[in-house]
Amino acid sequence: MSNSNIGNKQPSLRKPVVLMTMGSQERKGHDYQVMTHKYITPLVDFADCVPVLVPTCCGIEDLETYLDMADGVYLTGAGSNIDPTLYGQENETPGKGQDKNRDLFDIPLVKAALKRGLPIFGICRGMQEINVALGGDIYQKVYAEPGFNDHRENPEDPVDVQYAQVHGVKIKPGSWLRETLGTDEIRVNSLHGQGLRNLGAGIEPIAHAEDGLVEAIHAPSISPFLFAVQWHPEWQAAKNPDSIKIFQAFGDACRAQVRKSQIKRQQAA
Repeated sequence: MSNSNIGNKQPSLRKPVVLMTMGSQERKGHDYQVMTHKYITPLVDFADCVPVLVPTCCGIEDLETYLDMADGVYLTGAGSNIDPTLYGQENETPGKGQDKNRDLFDIPLVKAALKRGLPIFGICRGMQEINVALGGDIYQKVYAEPGFNDHRENPEDPVDVQYAQVHGVKIKPGSWLRETLGTDEIRVNSLHGQGLRNLGAGIEPIAHAEDGLVEAIHAPSISPFLFAVQWHPEWQAAKNPDSIKIFQAFGDACRAQVRKSQIKRQQAA
């Protein structure tokens, strides 16, 4: 190999670093920051990214420092609801837990990540956070809204039954998701009492449940990759080809971000 070829050799592409914000959980009088195993493994196994778990209990003082190390942001589901005052409503579900620390971290995180052009992927609560961050709001009780089905799981059922594929999702023709999955409709699980109502600025729906509820969104006018779903593709992702494709697509977007960062560093050198 000639010296000129050695000098022109491109640096190897490192794995993308993806921020995953944790949530609060009380256990025997102690406050924990937690992240469920099921969300982490498909990010590693199928997106081929490196997860960095971010605490949300310490405020946003170091938000930009976290973003400096990130090539993507992954907002997961959780058992808590978003504080309704953040989207201009009174609380209609006072018996349901909230996680205001996560709210007050994730909403600025979405806005700051968008400013940097970072890929963002949201699941369930994560999709709702994205919508609120961009000025949208939420149906607090989808099951009580005329014309909508009850999308909640039965808490007494075994976990495998709760996460069973229970309804269809129709995908918008010609959309990015239609091209990615190669189908017009898929079957999904359903474990949520809330859902998107009015969509935030720049957000477009690309999939709906059989009752018309928004099940997937993107925002091509404001982000190279912002994608979120209301169902749970992380659940037993290895057994679901659609889930694998979704995580691979997010990983590809994060790898594209790594390449952009490398080019910027080379140009600045």
